[in-house]
Amino acid sequence: MADSSAEADIRGIDIDKLAKGFADEAIVLRRYVTNSKTSAREIRWYKKTAGVLDSVDTTGITASQIANTSFKSLPVVVEQSWTRTTSYVRKYFVESPLFSIEDLKDSDPDILATNIRDLVRGVENQIDARIYAAITGDGSIGTAASTQDGWDDAATGDPIKDLMLAMETIRLSRYDPQGGILYIHPTEHSHLLEYLISVKGSSIPQFASQKVVSGEVMQILGLRVVVSLNATTDQALVFVPQRTATWKTFTGLSTAVIDDPGIGKKIRVWSEGEVLVTDPSSAYLITDTAVA
Repeated sequence: MADSSAEADIRGIDIDKLAKGFADEAIVLRRYVTNSKTSAREIRWYKKTAGVLDSVDTTGITASQIANTSFKSLPVVVEQSWTRTTSYVRKYFVESPLFSIEDLKDSDPDILATNIRDLVRGVENQIDARIYAAITGDGSIGTAASTQDGWDDAATGDPIKDLMLAMETIRLSRYDPQGGILYIHPTEHSHLLEYLISVKGSSIPQFASQKVVSGEVMQILGLRVVVSLNATTDQALVFVPQRTATWKTFTGLSTAVIDDPGIGKKIRVWSEGEVLVTDPSSAYLITDTAVA
């Protein structure tokens, strides 16, 4: 059975001091949004209306009044519009149990270093999950169900058609989807590869050479495919990096080792911030990708 920090079985003299585990999954979503700071817990911000400025249609005039203006006439008046929004900072906070000084001195695994690393990853993972939930839960982003019976149906599913519709919708809102992110769960990634290889018989698209660093595992239709357990299965999110959302940091990622002399130490990790979905029209959600 697995041992926790206070049990003797993980202590020893001759065993390998390096505790080996499974390869880590990259936590990468925050790097694909704009990152900036906020000095207040209440954040007031403005969501700009998507699209290009043009004149409003009037009776008998439906063409743009910006173009082909007659000489000596006054220019048409147009202006941008914004929607004011208020968001509140969230606190991400976790700590370890108290590790005795005896365990810290003779346990083979480096308890402090391992727990600091994994507690930090736990906080970062929740921030990634929050960003994903905010984008997919924004009612302004484009969305539609996948073709026919989903990506897991070899007979009627068509992931390529779904992705092209997503890119077209984003482009119609005046955003460039080329170089965008396709953020999916491992289940959708498996269905996508099965469709490309088994159904269409095509070769696997180019794999990114820095897969471990960037989290990108392949490219398709100009989209960088990022696979994460934080993505919800039965969905596929397409968005424009550094444009769709902004992560506002109130308190950066912080760690502290709390020392209780003669007894032991505990680790505390925290961060504060919130995600703002500033450009929802630059994102698109494909739903019902796994119907079976």
